[in-house]
Amino acid sequence: MITVLYFGWVREGIGMDEERIEDAPATVAELLPVLAERSPAHAEALRVPARLRFAINQEIAPDDAQIPPGAEVAIFPPVTGG
Repeated sequence: MITVLYFGWVREGIGMDEERIEDAPATVAELLPVLAERSPAHAEALRVPARLRFAINQEIAPDDAQIPPGAEVAIFPPVTGG
């Protein structure tokens, strides 16, 4: 099982902060279509993976990163500073 955390407009679009996924896929790229099937809101928020950033266990990760069992995967929009 893994925990998926949502932040920013991703969280607002999906309507939840986090959820748990049994039998998670091996990579973030494989996880996104699984999540998109959960609801139309998920599908819309995750529609363009290039607009998203990811972290696994609080470390920034590319979408081809392996997800270890029990991991925490964060999905969030790019962050800008000023």
